[in-house]
Amino acid sequence: MSMPRIGLTGLAVMGQNLARNVARHGFPIAVHNRTTEKTREFVNDYGPGSEHNEPLVATESEADFVQAIAVPRTIVMMVKAGKPVDQVIENLIPHLSPGDLLIDGGNSLWTDTERRIKELNAKGFLFLGTGVSGGEEGALNGPSIMPGGPKEGYDRVSDILTAISAQVQGTPCCTFIGEGGAGHYVKTVHNGIEYADMQLIAEAYDLLKNAAGLTNKEIGDVFTEWNAGDLDSFLIEITARIFRTMDDLAGSDSGKEAGERTDAATSIEAAPGTRTPEAESSSPTPDHYLVDKVLDKAGQKGTGKWVSQSALDLGSPVTAITEAVFARFLSAQKTERVEAAKILAGPTGETFSGDKQTFINAVRDALYASKIVAYAQGFDQMKQAAKEWNYDLHFGELATIWRGGCIIRARFLDRIKDAYDEQPDLANLMLAPYFAEGLKDAQNPWRTVIAEAVRLGVPTPAFSSALAYYDGYRRERLPANLIQAQRDLFGAHTYERTDREGTFHSRWAE
Repeated sequence: MSMPRIGLTGLAVMGQNLARNVARHGFPIAVHNRTTEKTREFVNDYGPGSEHNEPLVATESEADFVQAIAVPRTIVMMVKAGKPVDQVIENLIPHLSPGDLLIDGGNSLWTDTERRIKELNAKGFLFLGTGVSGGEEGALNGPSIMPGGPKEGYDRVSDILTAISAQVQGTPCCTFIGEGGAGHYVKTVHNGIEYADMQLIAEAYDLLKNAAGLTNKEIGDVFTEWNAGDLDSFLIEITARIFRTMDDLAGSDSGKEAGERTDAATSIEAAPGTRTPEAESSSPTPDHYLVDKVLDKAGQKGTGKWVSQSALDLGSPVTAITEAVFARFLSAQKTERVEAAKILAGPTGETFSGDKQTFINAVRDALYASKIVAYAQGFDQMKQAAKEWNYDLHFGELATIWRGGCIIRARFLDRIKDAYDEQPDLANLMLAPYFAEGLKDAQNPWRTVIAEAVRLGVPTPAFSSALAYYDGYRRERLPANLIQAQRDLFGAHTYERTDREGTFHSRWAE
């Protein structure tokens, strides 16, 4: 085995899988973890002499790790964002040589990346902030990779990154995003779109179950059918899988951990302690479906919140993404919601009475239209960020690298790529002919679904905010004239007129 030109520190599941991905593509890689025993176990399981026989080099101390890598070194850090990244950098620096390259592959805040680039550059080192999307499975089999920082650093490692990324029609799902924190910023917005996409799918599920009264099996069949059409995506695919997953622990108080972990290499397969309906010997009861046993408190690691905070700073109205973040916050208030359900009234005597198939089709159209809006908002925010921080973003390329490996991979990303290829300066994705036509065709069922949700008391914050954004964006005139008049009356903030240039202040009727 030749001396590795790359190393990786941080051997949690993502780090292990990414290291194996590198090794399986023929690049020897040195590996390190704070806990030496984990490094040994990992290399024993997958390294030379194991049944996998992958070119992994185990190291113990930071000094051993750095010395095991050929100069100029490339070191990937797969550790928790924030202070842990700074701590790893601090521990490595005494052992590095000028010109060595550090890569942060975690979900770091882009402003931290900007700071680290400047600090390390001043010390003679290169630093890339690199978004890696695809979860455990993607890390092992091909993620979407979003590197940002000095182009010199990317050029040094581009052959490895493009080789290990997902490939779609022969094109790597990896490209240089831009200078500074561009890579981590784009990954953050990607995650925000992911938040919106997941919330929209959850709202569609809520409508199918609690408005139309579909069974779990029927819902699974619906999502399977949708995945064969314009909604074809990784998230729709795994949603269909979820509604086919049964719970072996139903009615049991023991073995609660059985369904909590999956094998890293096959993370989207059925977990231990579960089975699919095909394995059932009799018709399943509602209690047998695992999804019904999952507590309705959604977690989040902060990237969605960062998108919303940045949007406020940039003046970019990412309403669907922000509502998805708020929906997770509301879900976390489980104890309060349980008590509120005993006190707060909803619609009484209202039930769904329409044709189920017509409603299912309307929910599909509402989901598709809202999804277009969510992506349009995310791309608009990246456009505003590019202007603010001089990121040289190429939106067609972003759509290209999101087509495989990442969580939001979907069929219509090809359409997004086509839209920006045809109009690189496209003001808003909704204005592209393909998407404008799709929104036009979907708007009546979209409105019908939201009206029915309101009538039945089923909350649809992402569906509703997406439609409100669409209606606001298509309006030539909004009621903001009244807001400006109010601001001028109580604060002399001035206003502009529709019939002449300049700013004005009036003495409103007293």
